[in-house]
Amino acid sequence: MDYLNVFKKIKALAETGLVYATNGYEVERNQELIDLSQELIAALANQPIEAFDKFYLPPKEYPTPKVDVRALILNEKDEILMAKEKMDVRWAVPGGWADVGHSPSEVVVKEVEEETGIIAEVERVLAIYDKRCHPHRPQPWYVYKIMFLCKATGGELRGNFDIEASDWFAIDQLPPLSEDRILASQIQELYHLAKNPHLPIVCD
Repeated sequence: MDYLNVFKKIKALAETGLVYATNGYEVERNQELIDLSQELIAALANQPIEAFDKFYLPPKEYPTPKVDVRALILNEKDEILMAKEKMDVRWAVPGGWADVGHSPSEVVVKEVEEETGIIAEVERVLAIYDKRCHPHRPQPWYVYKIMFLCKATGGELRGNFDIEASDWFAIDQLPPLSEDRILASQIQELYHLAKNPHLPIVCD
């Protein structure tokens, strides 16, 4: 077992829990998990925990973009798989934030199944978008979006705790979009790239 990767994942999950904590109990428990994970990492490296302090400086650490991974999946009718978010009751191609301990392609496959019930596999990268370069609504994070072309290999449509529904849509009959997550212009471009495999990956 890759214990270092496991301990990093525990730390990342606890840090996420700390961000969304709604009471003192949740703050205390997530902080305790962060402290324990750092102790385990230090023990694995046979180093004092103080030696790792410079690697974890949340407020002062050099800021880097967050990474969003999303999948364009077409069925036999060339319809696009989409998920309806409960948060804003609008639709997006499935995906979400990248997870520590998983490769981008692993995350996007996991997100597709969690959000839609469809089992998928990655075929290729279609685009890497800098969210700043597209007319999304402003948000506090700087975000890169990795857009994959995937194909469905099984599963059945369903939602989950934060997804109201999932369905297939024709490119000329898109539903109301969750524009924080995906824009109509991006779906059009991704669809064009998917249907023309000789085209290069789009960047920015």
